Amino acid sequence: MADYIILGIIQGLTEFFPVSSSAHLLIAERLLGIQNNQLGISIILHLGTVAALLIFFWSDIIETMFKPKLILFIVLVTAITGIIAISGKDFFEGLFSEIAPAAAALLATGVILILTAGFAAAKRDNVNLKDGFILGIAQGLAVIPGISRSGITISTLFFRGIKPSVAFRVSFLASIPAVLGAVLLEAKEISFALKGNFSGLAVGFFCSLFTGLIALWVLKLILHRAKLYYFGYYCIAVAVVTLIFIK
Repeated sequence: MADYIILGIIQGLTEFFPVSSSAHLLIAERLLGIQNNQLGISIILHLGTVAALLIFFWSDIIETMFKPKLILFIVLVTAITGIIAISGKDFFEGLFSEIAPAAAALLATGVILILTAGFAAAKRDNVNLKDGFILGIAQGLAVIPGISRSGITISTLFFRGIKPSVAFRVSFLASIPAVLGAVLLEAKEISFALKGNFSGLAVGFFCSLFTGLIALWVLKLILHRAKLYYFGYYCIAVAVVTLIFIK
C-alpha cells in the first residue's frame, strides 16, 4: 500500500509541475522494485490527475463551451497530438520500461525550461490556430517519458509570446481531451493493473488527485512570478543523477 501512496503523490506533483511525471514514476517504480503493469499503473494514476484538472478548471471548462474559437483551438491541438501518439504508439510504449531514454528526455525538458527565462515578459493574451498547430506537436512529443507535458506546452506558449497566466490555463485545458484519449486507448492495461492490487491503486488514485490539486495551485503562483525556469535546473540534476546511479 505504501508504494502506491508514494507513486500517487509523485504523480500528483510531477504531472503538473514541469518535471515529467512519466520519468519520475519510471524511476520510482524501479527503486521500489515494481516491474509488472507499469503502463497500467501509470494510466490509473493519470486518471487521478485528470480528475484534479476537471475540479481545478471546472469554471474555465464551462466558459470554454461558449467560445467556439477556443473549442476549435483545442480540437486542433488534440487532433495533432493524437496523430503523433497513435502513429508512434509502439515506439512510445517501449520507452516506458527504459531508464536511460527517459533521463535523456528529462535533460532536454530541463534545457527547454531554462530557455523560458527570456520569454517571461510575454504579453499576448489570445491564441490562434498557428499556436494550436505548434502546441499540438509539442504535446504529442510529451508522450515520450521524460518530456514534461506541462513543461513543453507552457514553454511553447511562452516562446509564442503568450503571457504566463493564459499559457497556464490554455495548456491544461488542451491537455484534458488528450489525456482522456490516451486512457481510452490503453483501457485494457487498466483492467490488468486492477487485477493486481485494486485497493492500492485506489489509494494511489486519490493521492494523485489531492496532490495534483495542490500542485496546480502552487504552479499558478510560480507562473505569476515568472519562475518556470527554476524547474529546468531540477530536471537536469535529476536526469544526471539518474543516468549515473540508476540502471
